[in-house]
Amino acid sequence: METKRETVIVAAPPSKSVSHRMLIGAALAAGDSVVEHVLESRDIERTADILRAAGARIERQGDGRFAVSGVAGTPAGGFDAPVSCDVHESGTTCRLLTAVLAAGKGMFRIHGAPRMHERPIGELVDVLRGRGVRVTYEGREGCPPLLIDSDGMSGGATAIGLGESSQYLSGLLLAAPLTSGLTIEVSGDKVVSWPYVALTLQALEDFGIGFRVETRETPRGKWQADEWRTLREVRPGLVRFVVSPGVYRAGNYRVEGDWSNASYFLAAGAVGPRPVRVAGLRVDSLQGDRAMLDILGRMGARFERADNGVVVAPSSLTGVEVDMGHCPDLVPTVAATAAFAQGVTTIRNVAHLRIKECDRLSAPAAELRKAGVRVEELDDGLIVYGSLRSGGPAPAIDEKVMPFLSYGDHRMAMSLALLGFAGVQVALDDPACVAKSFPHFWNEWEKVRA
Repeated sequence: METKRETVIVAAPPSKSVSHRMLIGAALAAGDSVVEHVLESRDIERTADILRAAGARIERQGDGRFAVSGVAGTPAGGFDAPVSCDVHESGTTCRLLTAVLAAGKGMFRIHGAPRMHERPIGELVDVLRGRGVRVTYEGREGCPPLLIDSDGMSGGATAIGLGESSQYLSGLLLAAPLTSGLTIEVSGDKVVSWPYVALTLQALEDFGIGFRVETRETPRGKWQADEWRTLREVRPGLVRFVVSPGVYRAGNYRVEGDWSNASYFLAAGAVGPRPVRVAGLRVDSLQGDRAMLDILGRMGARFERADNGVVVAPSSLTGVEVDMGHCPDLVPTVAATAAFAQGVTTIRNVAHLRIKECDRLSAPAAELRKAGVRVEELDDGLIVYGSLRSGGPAPAIDEKVMPFLSYGDHRMAMSLALLGFAGVQVALDDPACVAKSFPHFWNEWEKVRA
């Protein structure tokens, strides 16, 4: 790929999704582990603090390195009073650890920020109750805060839907080895964010947990073992997971680079003035947000893959229609990128984004409109009519400094930074909210803005 301007090099931060799973696995293990290249962010701090409260010793040694002494498969709650488990705004922490702690012994109180107390968790709680765990809602039915009182989770067979979040299934998969063995069938009528489940299965495999994935052709057909790495589409009623009892294996682990947080820089390479190389990415990663590269390619972006990263060059983009059910965290980034593309971009199959940290359909639409971009909301997505041009404001933009709302949402704040390439200064109300997943984002962003 020929480029005329000097390439900007940025390092992909560690994967937040994998960091959660690696710390949980090490904390559940019997013995001492070292987990390197962990993302140090607010969400990961929440997970680490709760695991500490449940009996694990987790020592931060600096530069993303954590020494972990595990609980040998039994998270410890309180018996006279519940252990306080403050998830703050981390939905991943809430959903994964609600299931994992329910497989422990004692009382745990799951609570968080006000927005977290509006986010659903009822379907997961129903499954936990069916496995003998006592769960009481303290406020709104079906949402945190909630009290878990457990003597351990029973094994057997259960089912969970993924319409609201794949994290319900991931939490159960992580908890399953702490039972006598658990078979989990995918139910409901919709599947979202499947690649995140693959990351959970990868973690189970890394920590030595035995499992198999079984599929069938029809709802009454015979179950047969399948190769989980090759699954691309999962239809409810036709897939189940059989997890054996076991103890997580202590050892040395390393977290890979994060495609979600790399997405802003990959987009910057396409819509900004200079090529951007994002180092530290596995091109064969199981992360669903690796789809960002495919989406950019469909829009006409020029890029090259390398063994340790990707280079994206300034490109003339065109609108596309894309199903983002498997990569919903990319929607704010793709919407902002689409504002620079010629023609119309349609994003579909992400209705569940309305129950994230903010309404991630209404919020991008509202902020892009401030920049003069026409956006239509759908029940399950967005239609973006590209009108911005890189290097200068669109005709609808008169101001050089424009105020934007982040809604306290890290992904909103980082995606809106892309609008700076339209020749305006992006003035965010809460730029510090990026600390949730990428504390050093603005330092790295200066490299692509310069």
